[in-house]
Amino acid sequence: MAATFTLTSPDIAAGSSIDARFEFDDFGCGGDNRSPVLAWSGAPEGTKSFAVTVYDPDAPTGSGFWHWYVIDLPGGTTELAANAGAKGGANLPAGARHIRNDYGQYAWGGMCPPPGDKPHRYIFTVHALSVERIDVPDDAPAALAGFNVNAHTLAKASFTATYGR
Repeated sequence: MAATFTLTSPDIAAGSSIDARFEFDDFGCGGDNRSPVLAWSGAPEGTKSFAVTVYDPDAPTGSGFWHWYVIDLPGGTTELAANAGAKGGANLPAGARHIRNDYGQYAWGGMCPPPGDKPHRYIFTVHALSVERIDVPDDAPAALAGFNVNAHTLAKASFTATYGR
């Protein structure tokens, strides 16, 4: 029987409300803007690298909002530590890189939905990839990275949590 590919976080339970400490630290939000611990297991055979994304489909943009996009995580990676999303990428595993989020930063960008909106959904996803590296320039937008990540995805695992203010 094949293993099941799963993504979990000791900081954010699937289906729960996200703690305010993960909130963004600008645009009127006052959180710590530190990424949570994420862990995965059961990647399929042939996985050569991973990508991790956090996406808000409820953002009032017409296209959602990418809060975090990490590519080129080595194939042996099974976890991202707390604050792996720090600016500059120093807390990422060697070889991994951030794609610019929709705040315009190469880093984790915490939740910051408009005050009074219903709680937004945040979809945390890990993609198991068939290639060691995603061939996009360092300044690629999330949409271009997503096109290439999806073209090489063997499997993905996700969970969703909510946040409102």
